[in-house]
Amino acid sequence: MKNIFTALFIALVASACLPVLQSRYLTQDDISVLPKEDDIWRVRRGRNDPCRQWESYVPDTAYLSHTPMRYLRVNVHWMNTPDTAYDLTGQRAVEFTRGLIRAANYDLAKNRQMWLPNGNNIPVVPTNYRYLLTPDPNIPGDEGIYFHFDKELSYYIHKGKNRNLYRREVFDKYGVRMDSVLNIFIMPHHPDSVASPTYGAYGVGVALGNAIKLAGIYHNAKDRDDYWDYRGGVNHEVGHIFGLSHAWTTDGCDDTPVHKQDCFAKGQAPECDTMTSNNFMDYAAVQNAWTPCQIGRVQWRMAQENSRGRNFLLPTWCELKDSLEIVIRDSVEWNGARDLEGHLTIAPGGQLVVRCRVSMPPGSVITVEPGGALVLDGARLHNACGREWQGIVVQKFGEETGKVYYTSDPVIENARNGWPAPEARP
Repeated sequence: MKNIFTALFIALVASACLPVLQSRYLTQDDISVLPKEDDIWRVRRGRNDPCRQWESYVPDTAYLSHTPMRYLRVNVHWMNTPDTAYDLTGQRAVEFTRGLIRAANYDLAKNRQMWLPNGNNIPVVPTNYRYLLTPDPNIPGDEGIYFHFDKELSYYIHKGKNRNLYRREVFDKYGVRMDSVLNIFIMPHHPDSVASPTYGAYGVGVALGNAIKLAGIYHNAKDRDDYWDYRGGVNHEVGHIFGLSHAWTTDGCDDTPVHKQDCFAKGQAPECDTMTSNNFMDYAAVQNAWTPCQIGRVQWRMAQENSRGRNFLLPTWCELKDSLEIVIRDSVEWNGARDLEGHLTIAPGGQLVVRCRVSMPPGSVITVEPGGALVLDGARLHNACGREWQGIVVQKFGEETGKVYYTSDPVIENARNGWPAPEARP
């Protein structure tokens, strides 16, 4: 019996000596200024601010979760004449619409190798955005697909003295939720234009800020699966919505070579086997390649708070999803803005450098575990929906604690437990 009591006593004493994991919201004891000699200070601002460089927004294939998928809300309008001169309507048009969005998303998900320059090794990275057909919640049974029969506004005229490709009357009359949903209008070419031998009723479109016009579908879609032929047009015009230029010109991207538009498709001529483009911002038979620069520019525009295109995104960052927690286990630098959807944890041995805006979802926390380090280098932490998140939690286990460093005062917004006031810091 004595031995039993002795063993129990020893066990109790030993357990009392074991360290316990401690957690607390950030205090002045947990933060310190990063020494000036640290390499992190060498990142330049001003014109070279990494937050304003497209390279900072290219999804990193080693950390894809750090660039959450973005969903672009769209709806589709079918313009027709009062006497329904064009027979792609009703349920057939509904199915065509769903197929068109599905086909465009297919190419976004299956980004291909660039054909130009011939034999290149330009990296193929995920686009990390998709389209979401979005109904109006204020209209019962709405599917985000609309039919309009208008004698004056139905037609698309691409060229000539009566051209209307840049006119917005059809948007003003029939647009739905244009402040938050990208409206796509499918329009017939004018019969007078089609009658001209110099006018081609081919697939064409134009992007006008918060809406897109597409023409050619009515005249050329014959089979139920012909929507595949127009997915490139959708992706191309959306590229314009997010600030991209045509790829055959000087567009600000070194990975989209300037080239002549002599070859529309491979097999057109012998030289076209090596001179045809498949970039989605070219005019070509195949438009299924996005370069890193193009993707970075789109993602950058999506992350800009004052960007019109950002208004079309489904605000997935307004809801906390526990399953989308990001855990940093090695050295990572975030040089571009982020809109997270889950908690953020810096694990033992991990270091995260934050240089730009990071939106934390409502109710979320940033946890710096023992042996982890968070460096705020000109960072702004907030919630992009104006809702409250919890703040930064620092953990300690025994003598080891999480570390938080900063180069200058970061901006902490919407946090229940914010950054310690200057007078409270060491």
